[in-house]
This record gives sequence, structure tokens and C-alpha cells, in this order.
Amino acid sequence: MESPNYPDGPPDSATHNESQDRLTQRSAAEWVTFTVAALILLGLVGLIFFDWQTNQNRPPAFAVAVSEAVRVTDGRYYVPFAITNTGGRIARMVQVTAELDIAGVDEETGEQQIDFLSGHETKAGSFVFTHDPQVGDLVVRVASYRLP
Repeated sequence: MESPNYPDGPPDSATHNESQDRLTQRSAAEWVTFTVAALILLGLVGLIFFDWQTNQNRPPAFAVAVSEAVRVTDGRYYVPFAITNTGGRIARMVQVTAELDIAGVDEETGEQQIDFLSGHETKAGSFVFTHDPQVGDLVVRVASYRLP
């Protein structure tokens, strides 16, 4: 086997080691940047783990918001609503009911079935009435749900 041909002669091993050390040494700015990036990454992982731990055992809870913007089409009143699962666990078969009570008129009711609502998820829908819900008492609530 032939030895490599160096124009200036074989490299001095001490000089070669010093240049390797300079390549592997980190400057203070690189260490600070690395430390800050590692702390940010650890903080994000910790926050995600904390959120997962605190929310995974919370049972489903619901918030229903009814929109003020009632739409009238073909003599029917469409009342939009949004339901949010404020709990951490999944809920299935969420039943939302609406009851419209107007003096002197038979009470109108409506039902919506939400098949699947995960934690912190929001879904929207509308109830349809034959009478104006703005002149009566409208109650929208969650009637029942099922755990998976």
C-alpha cells in the first residue's frame, strides 16, 4: 500500500489535532443558542404533556351558544347554534333540544343529534321553527350524551 503524497510533507499530528479541535469547539453564542432552543423545546413538550394529563380525565361538559341572527326562509325561522365540548373526554350521541314557548301558541320543540364531539371541539347546526323565536322564550340545552 502506498502512503499518500503530501506536497509539503506529512502533516504534523499536533497541528492536525489543533485544527480538528477548532472545528469541534463551540463558540459561546452557539452554546447560548443551543441552550435557549433546548429550553423552549422542553417547555413545549412539558406544556403538551401537562395539558394532556389534565384534560384526559375531565368528563364531557357542554356550552351551547345560540346566534342572534335568525334567518327567515319560506315562512320558517332558522335559529343557528354552536355546541362546544368544554370537557376533555369524547362524547357520542349528544342530543341538543330547543323549546320555544310563546304565550297563546302551542310550544314548539326541536332536536339535534351530534354523533361525535371530542374534547374542545365545536359543531354547529340550526333549529327550524314555524313561529318567530324572538317574540317568545327559547331554551336550547343538552338533553343527553353517551360515553364511547
